[in-house]
Amino acid sequence: MKNKEIKILLAAPRGFCAGVERAIEIVKKSIAKYGAPIYVRHEIVHNKYVVDSLKKIGAIFVEELREIKDKSRPVIFSAHGVPKSVPTEADEYKIEYIDATCPLVSKVHREAENLYKAGHHIVLIGHVNHPEVIGTMGQLPKNSIDLIQNENDVENYTLEAGKKIAYVTQTTLSVDDTKNIIASLKKKYPKIKEPYKEDICYATTNRQSAVKNIAKNCEMFFILGSQNSSNSVRLVEVAQQSGCKDSELIHSESEIPFDKIQNCKTIGISSGASAPEILVENFINKIKTKFNVKIDEVEIVKENIIFKVPGKLN
Repeated sequence: MKNKEIKILLAAPRGFCAGVERAIEIVKKSIAKYGAPIYVRHEIVHNKYVVDSLKKIGAIFVEELREIKDKSRPVIFSAHGVPKSVPTEADEYKIEYIDATCPLVSKVHREAENLYKAGHHIVLIGHVNHPEVIGTMGQLPKNSIDLIQNENDVENYTLEAGKKIAYVTQTTLSVDDTKNIIASLKKKYPKIKEPYKEDICYATTNRQSAVKNIAKNCEMFFILGSQNSSNSVRLVEVAQQSGCKDSELIHSESEIPFDKIQNCKTIGISSGASAPEILVENFINKIKTKFNVKIDEVEIVKENIIFKVPGKLN
C-alpha cells in the first residue's frame, strides 16, 4: 500500500469560523476569570473534541439550567443561540450568564423580531429540533413563526388570508437547497419579505463553495465534523451533489475506509465550521501511514473575520 500515491485536495477555507472561535474563547476566558467549574448550556459548538477539551479545563455541560447543581456559578449559552425564555429563567434562578451566541445568529434573531413588530408572520427555513432553530423560534410569541424544512413544506403551507409574510433562515443550511425553498416561497407568496442580507453565514457559504470547487475532481471526499453538526452534514451533501458521490462524514467513532481509499487517485478533505484543524491533521497523518501523499491546498477566498468576546471577560 505504502508505494501507492494518493493526491489530497484540501479545501480552503475549512474548519473553525469566527463564531466558533469566539464561543470557545468565551468559555476559556470565563474559566480564567471565574475559576472552574463554569456551566455551559448545550454543547458550546457541535464537536466532541472541542467539548471534551473544555471539560478537561473545568466546563460542565448541561442541557437545561435546572440541571446546574451550584447556581452561584456562571453559565454560558452556546453559539447556536437560545430562546428568550432561557435568560429569563437564568434571572429567576439568579444565575449569572454569558451569552456566546454567534453574532450572525443574533442578527437573524433581531431580524425576525423586527419583521414581527412590523406586522409580518414569519417563516423560518431550517431543520426541526436544531438548537439554532429552537433559539430563533423562541424569540417570538407562539404561533407567530412557522418552520419550513423543504419545498414539500412550502406546498402544504397555508397562511391566514390578509397576513403579511416574511422569511428568515438558519445560518448553516445548504446554499443550493435553500435557494430552491426560497424560490418556491416566492412563487407561492410573491410579496414575501426577505432579509436585507442573506441569513446563511459567510463561513457556511465559503466552506460549501470550497467543497463544490474541488468535489468533481475527487473519487472520495471526507468531511471532518460531528454527526450533530448541521454545517458538517451539509458539506457532505454538497460534495455528493457537486460530483463526488462517495463522500462521507468522519467523526469521533469513524473507521477510516483505507480499502476504498486504496482505489482512489485523488481524495478531497474539508472540515465543518466547528471542527478544529487538529482533526484534519490527524486524519491526514493516518492516511500517510498507509500511502504516499501529495497535498494540494485549494483556497477560494481568504477569511479574516473576527468577533470580539463580551467586554466583561477582558
